[in-house]
Amino acid sequence: MLTAVLEPGGDLTTLLYVLSFSLFIIGIKQGTSPTTAKRGNMIAAVGMAVAVVTTLLLDGIGNWGVIVGGLLVGGAIGVVASIRVQMTEMPQMVALYNGVGGGAVALIAWSEFRHGAGGDFPLEEFVPILFAAVIGSISFWGSNVAFAKLQDLIPTKPLAVPGQQVINAIILVAVLAICIYLGINHDDDPSQGLFIAILVLAAVLGNLVVLPIGGADMPVVISLLNALTGLSAAAAGFSLDNVALIVAGTLVGSSGTILTMEMATAMNRSVPNILFAGFGGAPSGPSGSTEERPHRSITAQDAAISLAYADSVVIVPGYGLAVAQAQHAVKEMADELGKRGVEVRYAIHPVAGRMPGHMNVLLAEADVSYEKLVEMEDINPDMPRTDVAVVIGANDVTNPAAKDDPDSPIAGMPIIEVADAQQVIVIKRSLSPGFAGIDNDLFYLDKTAMLFDDAKTAAQNIASEITKL
Repeated sequence: MLTAVLEPGGDLTTLLYVLSFSLFIIGIKQGTSPTTAKRGNMIAAVGMAVAVVTTLLLDGIGNWGVIVGGLLVGGAIGVVASIRVQMTEMPQMVALYNGVGGGAVALIAWSEFRHGAGGDFPLEEFVPILFAAVIGSISFWGSNVAFAKLQDLIPTKPLAVPGQQVINAIILVAVLAICIYLGINHDDDPSQGLFIAILVLAAVLGNLVVLPIGGADMPVVISLLNALTGLSAAAAGFSLDNVALIVAGTLVGSSGTILTMEMATAMNRSVPNILFAGFGGAPSGPSGSTEERPHRSITAQDAAISLAYADSVVIVPGYGLAVAQAQHAVKEMADELGKRGVEVRYAIHPVAGRMPGHMNVLLAEADVSYEKLVEMEDINPDMPRTDVAVVIGANDVTNPAAKDDPDSPIAGMPIIEVADAQQVIVIKRSLSPGFAGIDNDLFYLDKTAMLFDDAKTAAQNIASEITKL
């Protein structure tokens, strides 16, 4: 039978919590570099283990059967899910895990409300509980919608109802009104029904806010919801007087906010525009036309000849590469070019794929050297001196309309400027538009050749043809 050995607020408890969030910070710092990210993740995991064990050893912790059972069931599910998840499904896994965190915070808030109702409930504890309940519920349900969209369980296009923003505003006002009422009457016996109403209304708001957002913007939304979950966890930490929860929640909230702003900047859009513009819907403009624009297609043999006799090649990976799991085949193709003295580099766009760093992780999995991964702002000046740019599954992030068409939905979005290369080869299944729902003008340039095939198959065929030259 386990017994408590630590006192809440005691010196040893505080020391262990300081150790835990120090490990969090070190882990996050090491996570900023590909060479140390794995070690940083492990360090942060150790910090979380210290925080959990410390909390479980506090005086007053009981119901060990439920706690141990929950740890075993949750741990088993987490391990199996993490092992089985594909890299292409990592964004929705992040959304799901984030939603679970928000839901846990909302349930903690409800539990603390029930525990303190009818007694001496200080306002400085009551306000964080209300905040945690609202934000945690919004994050849980919004993350579930994001997961469902990325997993194609529901349509990825914006789903809105007439008067969407007005309905959202009414619900938000109702939530705030109930919170204010409960805050004013916190010394009385607050109504359990009103608190449940807050959770339900926040749940509806979480669904209605995320449903009208297009699939292309889901990574940004996930990052924002992750930040909200962190803030709600920090609020719960204030109510529970748990230092580790406060610091961990603040770290998640601040880092999630920074990441959200960085991603929005990379798309040349504001966060409010992402949340309320309904971007990423049905195709518009040329892509909605049934008339096919003139383009040039080639075979794998043609592509192999162009690449083998080039001096410099830049590969631009995108979500299509991830879907096809083509990273190893692309690495094989690049190795064959390297044997012929061709300089091969990879151009990485900040929002290529469905999460920041998506392409970096995939290519690292294939043992591509980190030195060959070049960020957008560094590779673009070299594009005019590049003999062949190979676009593999990337679409909107290479569309020259972002620079040339001020009326384009992606106007002003920073792109990989492959159109400046001497020759462009695009490996893609079809001419279908990307998440933005617009045609990619790159496909129809005189210097562009389309290789219509699965990314993995195309890369394997090109590598095979290069060996024959």
